[in-house]
Amino acid sequence: MSERVPGRVIDLSNVAFGYTATPVVEDIDLTVDAGEYLAVVGPNGSGKSTLMKLLLGLLEPDRGTTRLFGDPAHAFDDGSRLGYVAQHASAAKEMPITVREVVKMGRFPHVGFGTLSVSDWDIVDRALDTVGMSDFAGRRITQLSGGQRQRAFIARALAGEAELLVLDEPTVGVDAESVEAFYRLLASLNARGITVLLIEHDFGAVTDHAQRVVCLNRRVYFDGPTDEFVESDALARAFGTAVVGRSQ
Repeated sequence: MSERVPGRVIDLSNVAFGYTATPVVEDIDLTVDAGEYLAVVGPNGSGKSTLMKLLLGLLEPDRGTTRLFGDPAHAFDDGSRLGYVAQHASAAKEMPITVREVVKMGRFPHVGFGTLSVSDWDIVDRALDTVGMSDFAGRRITQLSGGQRQRAFIARALAGEAELLVLDEPTVGVDAESVEAFYRLLASLNARGITVLLIEHDFGAVTDHAQRVVCLNRRVYFDGPTDEFVESDALARAFGTAVVGRSQ
């Protein structure tokens, strides 16, 4: 069983999981310490999204242990420490509320659904400023571009004072100029001490920005510094391995 390690944000030990008898991921050992900037890459169906759900505690492993901030991931209940940005931020497309109201949601783990104090609103407005969205605070979330919506949801995580930011292919459908600005934002947040875990399909973005890469296709083919990943044959080996089951 994994033991609590000071400064450890994520700890997966000998993890396996399958939706059927066939494993989607197996023999996964993964640790992430506070302040890291890690990207998980792999072909479609490699288990990236399943791995994300396991480490967030949305799924329980068939074998092994998963810990988040030292606690069993499935029992972790301090939502203020964790920010999650989904692919496309699709839920935002139907929400008839303003950007500032979306970011306000980040304070709910701290204050519940009651009235925010002046200091809470200051935190909301600072989060908007940090991601460059202050000028859009009064605009409806439905009126934003894909890149702007992703920034708004990062601001929501910052308003919650998240220590870990998990992003699931956040730049799908976002124009190239906005993508570069988005990654500059992630780098600045990481420089402030926020741990970043990125699931990404864009290998160029990964090699340009992430400090550490995990290459996955059901099992881990590489885990180490980005420059060593670029020089390795891990990507070719991972993509050359038969993908088991449907895309996860």
